[in-house]
Amino acid sequence: MESIQDEFGFLTELVTGLAAQFGDNCEVVLHDLTGPYDSSIVAIANGHITGRKVGDPGTNLGLELLRGNHVNGNKFNYLTQTKDGRILRSSSMYMKNKAGTIIGSLCINYDITELMIAGKTLQTLISPGEQTEVKESFVTSVTDLLDALIQEAQEQVGKPVAVMTKEDKMRMIQLLDAKGAFLIKKGGEKICTYLNISKYTLYSHLEEGKNAVKESVEG
Repeated sequence: MESIQDEFGFLTELVTGLAAQFGDNCEVVLHDLTGPYDSSIVAIANGHITGRKVGDPGTNLGLELLRGNHVNGNKFNYLTQTKDGRILRSSSMYMKNKAGTIIGSLCINYDITELMIAGKTLQTLISPGEQTEVKESFVTSVTDLLDALIQEAQEQVGKPVAVMTKEDKMRMIQLLDAKGAFLIKKGGEKICTYLNISKYTLYSHLEEGKNAVKESVEG
């Protein structure tokens, strides 16, 4: 398969079938990752789970994979949380073409909030094996996604922008770069505004950070 469109009929049937099998609490999403990331969703069932629809963007996990931070981006049975605090058990599977380039993904998000409330009697159903805590942001626009990435990076730095040193801002830029924030259209402009720096300073910090990583690897 060279593109999602090659098997679009089958893949959309798969989305519909999986959602029908597991019911209204199961969101199934098909992403085309060969086009703009701000509209990667090309098919979705039970979008009420995360509030998304066809034409909405992917999550931060897809960005990190496209950025090249993961050799194998497939993740199974991990826990995430929606904006309104509902708990999801999720799996994300990525599709590649013959050249090994990622072209799309199929994601399943099962709302287990009510099952968790039910308690110990359903423990075997909501915890079938090892689970990994992964922070994933479900959004309806890339603006919200970028905001979530900026907030997460700032939390990791641990300081408000007003008291950040040059090194703090460099670290935040490196964190955002690693998360794929600069793959978002006009992401660099928003980050410059947020950190109160010029584009020149941004690119200088990016280059300096890459050189530091390179020297540390070579050393």
